[in-house]
Amino acid sequence: MATRRMTFRLYPNDKTLTALRYHRKLHKDLYNAAVNNRFTQYKIFNHKVDYFEQQNCLPAFKDVWIEYKELPSHALQATLKRVDFAFERWFKGLGKRPRFKSIRHYSGWTYPDCAGFKVESNGEKRKVCRGDTPPGELFKNGYLNLSKIGRIQMRGQAKYWGKPTTCTIVYRNGKWYASITVDVLDQVLKPEILPVGAVGIDLGCNSALSITDGENHQQIDAPKFLRNAEHLIKKASKDKRRKRAPNRKKKIKASRRFKKAQASVSKLTRKVANQRQNWVHQVAAEIVSSNSFVATETLVVKNMTSKAKKGKHKKQKAGLNKSILDVGFGILRSTIKYKIKQIGGVFVEVPTRLVKPSQTCPKCGHQHKKTLDVRVHKCGVCSYCQDRDIAAAEVMLCWSKGSLPGFGTSLADAELPSSTVNTRKTAGSMRQLGAKKRQKSVEVSAKNELRDVETHSSGEANCG
Repeated sequence: MATRRMTFRLYPNDKTLTALRYHRKLHKDLYNAAVNNRFTQYKIFNHKVDYFEQQNCLPAFKDVWIEYKELPSHALQATLKRVDFAFERWFKGLGKRPRFKSIRHYSGWTYPDCAGFKVESNGEKRKVCRGDTPPGELFKNGYLNLSKIGRIQMRGQAKYWGKPTTCTIVYRNGKWYASITVDVLDQVLKPEILPVGAVGIDLGCNSALSITDGENHQQIDAPKFLRNAEHLIKKASKDKRRKRAPNRKKKIKASRRFKKAQASVSKLTRKVANQRQNWVHQVAAEIVSSNSFVATETLVVKNMTSKAKKGKHKKQKAGLNKSILDVGFGILRSTIKYKIKQIGGVFVEVPTRLVKPSQTCPKCGHQHKKTLDVRVHKCGVCSYCQDRDIAAAEVMLCWSKGSLPGFGTSLADAELPSSTVNTRKTAGSMRQLGAKKRQKSVEVSAKNELRDVETHSSGEANCG
């Protein structure tokens, strides 16, 4: 059984729209109250509040703030779980200090089980003919029933469908969405015939993907969605700066023209993100359709796109960072990885610092340092000549198969642990946390019984 997430666009009427806004505001206030409670308890009483303590306080909280009695309890628990995740990331050094959120920065809330929502759809588009409207003009995609809110029409198409498990309501750029996770059978995800191809992939800025199977080579150019829309975004941002911006210290509210200009900028940036996401899924699906073995290098995009030091070619580094983020190295690698795992294939991440694909010859294994302006690989030992990115992809493919001269490897060594593996704790879902809590209570009771038995036996020995 695999879990997949499907996103549907919601079309609420006036009544349900008012309810959605009201529920979003209440969840935002609960989030801020939970954050404030943790900081206050630690600052005044030196007491660390955990998730279970805040969860157990919800009934008393509802008695004081009676408006929260209308909201489902599991949805409120999920909001408290979001606070717990924020503090866990902060304690591990993976995120910043949790802050209070305004309504503008609080996107939505989650129903962690089917008790709070019901989906009236099979995940497929259904054509409806109404009156004189020709078939195919209108699409009825189903409805979403939310507890305490009502029935909302939704639109969208799911590639796979199964049993709905959770539902997250998201407000983004003036539109409402429902992100639903479903449990899908593995037989539905895996193809009838597993493809037998094996390729190595190198990611770049000019050629987004350089793909090779050892004999056939292919390069896919970077689409440059951000570069193409950059002049429109700059123009819209310039118009936005000319409007009256909000200032909380001076108690100045944003003008209607500022909000309108801000919506224009958000619309353009969201369009770029949607274009990139659509392109990534198309490319990944094409690769996985004919290959079940993919080898690519391990990339830390956060380090690659870090700012340059003062006076160290900052403008050039900023342009390189923009090109890397425009291609989307991280989402490309993660999308290909999960699609390969979905069909039962093998995804190998080659350790870049160990193998050095761009500096290594795929034929003889000789390493020769090259600068970024050298785009053609010419080996001084075996005289092998090839495009630099294609040669790097060949190196990764040969290393993953264990046929690269001078290197030996196995698939067991291919996935090396990251530097944060030992520092991360298993957070899990609320269901998993409940199971852990019950297991912990059982272990504590078992230890107490063992201690009582030892005390009793020692007492008998002393009496004897």
